Amino acid sequence: MSESSVFGRLQEGCVIPAHPLALTPENKLDERCQRALTRYYLAAGAGGLAVGVHTTQFAIHDEKVGLYKPVLELAMEAARERVESGGVGRPIMIAGLVGETAQAVREAELAAELGYHLGLLSLTALQGRSIDDLIDHTRRVADVMPVMGFYLQPALSRMVLPKEFWSRLLEIPNVRAIKIAPFNRYQTLDVLEAVAHSGREGEIALYTGNDDHIIVDLVTPYVFRTERGEVTLRLVGGLLGQWACWTRRAVEHLDTIREIRRTKGPVPQEMLALASQLTLANKAIFDADNSFIGCIPGVSYVLKQQGLMSHIGALDPTERLSPGQVEQIDTVMRRYPHLTDNDFVEANLARWLSA
Repeated sequence: MSESSVFGRLQEGCVIPAHPLALTPENKLDERCQRALTRYYLAAGAGGLAVGVHTTQFAIHDEKVGLYKPVLELAMEAARERVESGGVGRPIMIAGLVGETAQAVREAELAAELGYHLGLLSLTALQGRSIDDLIDHTRRVADVMPVMGFYLQPALSRMVLPKEFWSRLLEIPNVRAIKIAPFNRYQTLDVLEAVAHSGREGEIALYTGNDDHIIVDLVTPYVFRTERGEVTLRLVGGLLGQWACWTRRAVEHLDTIREIRRTKGPVPQEMLALASQLTLANKAIFDADNSFIGCIPGVSYVLKQQGLMSHIGALDPTERLSPGQVEQIDTVMRRYPHLTDNDFVEANLARWLSA
């Protein structure tokens, strides 16, 4: 896939699941289930994959754990397998990049070598640094590969990134996209307003990462008045942990939203009702009541129920299911079965789990 094709598709918008990590009971990489997950996402119609991100567990970036390269390689192998089997284009591959500048640059070099198209750059390791430091860090990574800027929710990052940061970030030519995931309306608008005033609105692919506000983010036109006149922005797709499960439904939801945009039709009341139901599901899966402690195992629990994972585990022992979280997730699945894609998974699971 040519670079122009990659970024053209990215700007058109697609579903990009944040790829989880499949572990054995011994906390080793479960390669069979890891491959099955990648096969599931691509069969469901995802246009890309984000690997090495929060949902993949940030602990894999620790050199002592030694899983960053193997996990990125497995996803790329499964993606190539899917393309070679015919019928689909190569997915947009995004690698999570973390750490101080030296580590982030090393990870970017590895990701680029493996064939990844963009790096989703987490700034959490630079907590407390100046905006100048954050921008310099991003520039050095962007010298290695195209960057997707990332507003990680402050509950996890302990960082609030002001509009000034986003305005300066957009001056870096190789910043090609932004994942907006502060779980906050004001901070979401800070990013969008910076893009509207940057003059780069036609170049920057905007993706929601607000798992608590997915559908409303995607159906809303964001209209800003700038020195150049009125600028309308759209969040064209999502890069989401919530979309790591029930991915087939996510693809259907985005297809419906794109048709609404194409026809300039009104947003149906049913779509707004669906938005709140999906947020209820996310509340349970992400363990919002307990500051997201059970977020990663919550996603894993849903996937295990479907047979896509054999074990619910996390490399970080503090990431665990909270008391009552399983009951909340089960209740959501029972009350809102139309949010799930259980039939799709059941029909294809054996094939995805095959060697």
